[in-house]
Amino acid sequence: MDPKLLEIMACPKCKGDIEKKDMFIVCKKCKLAYPVLENRIPDMLIEDAWKLDKAKKAKFKHKLKL
Repeated sequence: MDPKLLEIMACPKCKGDIEKKDMFIVCKKCKLAYPVLENRIPDMLIEDAWKLDKAKKAKFKHKLKL
């Protein structure tokens, strides 16, 4: 994922800062992890987000596909 894109993106729930961690984009304020799919497209839908604890347990990896 393009680092410049991350600079302008925000959490869709709280509009706070986000950061990339392996296969997720993480909002520490909301404690949500948004998966980045196989083609490097982030799924930023709040209803598809994982709880941060779940993503940590999965070591920020997933097997989601488009």
